[in-house]
Amino acid sequence: MDSPEQRRKRKRFSRTTNLLPLRHFLLVRSLFYCLGFFVFFYLLFRRHTSAFHHVVALSRLSSLPAYQIGSVTVFSKFNDLAQFKIEDRVSFPDHVLLLVSKRTGTETEIDIGIGNNLECVYTSNKSNSYPDLGDDGVMVRKGVFSVDEYSGNRLLVRCPLPPVNFSSVITLQRRGLMIDKGEDKPSNSWENLAYEAMLDGNIAVVFVKGISHRQDKESDQTQFSCHFGLGDWETDSKYMLISKALTAAQEVVRCVLPRSILMHPHKARGVRATVSFRMPRVHGRAHRVLVPSVAKISTLESDMKTHKHELCVCTMLWNQADTIREWITYHSWLGVSRWFIYDNNSDDDIKSVIKNLNLAGYNVTRHVWPWIKTQEAGFSHCAMKARPECNWVSFMDVDEFYYFPYPDLTRPRPTLIPFPGQGSLRALVSNFTSSSSIGEIRTACRSFGPSGLSSRPKQGVTVGYTCRLQSPERHKSIIRPDALDSTLMNVVHHFHLRKGFSYVDLPQSVAVINHYKYQAWEAFRAKFYRRVATYVADWRDNQNEGSRDRAPGLGTEAIEPADWRLQFCEVWDTGLRDFVLANLVDVSNGVLPWDPSL
Repeated sequence: MDSPEQRRKRKRFSRTTNLLPLRHFLLVRSLFYCLGFFVFFYLLFRRHTSAFHHVVALSRLSSLPAYQIGSVTVFSKFNDLAQFKIEDRVSFPDHVLLLVSKRTGTETEIDIGIGNNLECVYTSNKSNSYPDLGDDGVMVRKGVFSVDEYSGNRLLVRCPLPPVNFSSVITLQRRGLMIDKGEDKPSNSWENLAYEAMLDGNIAVVFVKGISHRQDKESDQTQFSCHFGLGDWETDSKYMLISKALTAAQEVVRCVLPRSILMHPHKARGVRATVSFRMPRVHGRAHRVLVPSVAKISTLESDMKTHKHELCVCTMLWNQADTIREWITYHSWLGVSRWFIYDNNSDDDIKSVIKNLNLAGYNVTRHVWPWIKTQEAGFSHCAMKARPECNWVSFMDVDEFYYFPYPDLTRPRPTLIPFPGQGSLRALVSNFTSSSSIGEIRTACRSFGPSGLSSRPKQGVTVGYTCRLQSPERHKSIIRPDALDSTLMNVVHHFHLRKGFSYVDLPQSVAVINHYKYQAWEAFRAKFYRRVATYVADWRDNQNEGSRDRAPGLGTEAIEPADWRLQFCEVWDTGLRDFVLANLVDVSNGVLPWDPSL
């Protein structure tokens, strides 16, 4: 017979044995719940962050000029980034442009710029798809060059070029979270692209790179058509409307608006547009080629203006923050009241300078223009944009300044020519407003040299540079927007005019433009980076080295000649310097209004 102690041990063992299945069940159930919980959040995570993944970075890429991306652990800002999507990419020679759209129906606005850790992300060609990166899959990141607001509720993000053997499908991340990468389509080539589109009444104007390489020549418009996308036009042509071209010249194609858009022009904004052109017949058949497009239609302001500015200015610039204040202040004193600044990828302080000019009472608009070597097209665009607001528009560069020489009082002076002084440029163009035939006023340019200076003049170019070439070079124009030819064709210096309009050349005794073309070397050498005109070769290219656009004798490298500061000096000319010091200096302290200390 068992003792009482043995019976107690047997009962405890029996109870323990009976509890084992229950404990096992509870353990399995807990593991199942944990696994289910993990799977649920994994699927939720995958659903909302399809473009966001862990990154495998291999040590063999440590030599690349980039940073490796670690695992993502920050989720708090995702709802902000979810409103953005990469729509298109454009490959330029020195950077890749990403066009980022903001999703419709969202009101939140956030800063995703450089100060907010926005980075460009590159994927190796062996791992173009983000899921399941293999052993060879790598991604690297680099800081963005710049971020800008753009028309149509879009942002422009400029990224460095991809490393060798990396995909051109660049994406963006901020603080470890990816912006929706959009479609995995290759980056658009800048050599063949529709890049801007706008409405001009019942006409659509599309700006296209690569369809014409002929300067100052009109193309056969019957070879072109415009296409308007109302959905996924790249996969289904039924979402596309087509209309015939009215004119085609250089990079500008004008087309009739399709009836459905014409009936509802307010709905045209944001519609994608491009052109097609007819290819030569092959085996008896002709076919059309559709140009890739990142262009979305923008609309002009209403033509119904109660008051127009008498004189406006359009310019295209790159990194001119140091000189634009002098240029705007001086010409505003001469009577310019409206400014259209087409910023061609500046990376200096131009935005804050323009902001301060507006705070000081100047009416300046900065228009982001990311398209390189498109100055003629940009001027056509600006002519349309300025037409509802301006009677006359001057097209000139930031290093060009109007100057009215003091008249010879012994000779009779034309009645249309004002005496030099405040508002004299406005008064000059106003005298031609009543003319029914003058559509353009041309003024000769005098090219100034470094004038013995080795550094930028502290009081500005108008006071610092006083020695020039003897003979004038070229001219610049003030145009009447309503007098322009329908093609909008121009050669930077002047436009084509409609039938019935002509131009007038101002005598040099009345007005000239001081063109501070050959400045001190530290300022001048920036011109080697890139020329903005479409049909002018960059100075680093071994092409057209004898062009008047170039500096004689410099070649293709930005190497300062030993006697640079003494070159381009044939006539000492202090006329504008004396005029500025006599009229614009603050008599209480001797300071000019564009002095940096103000």
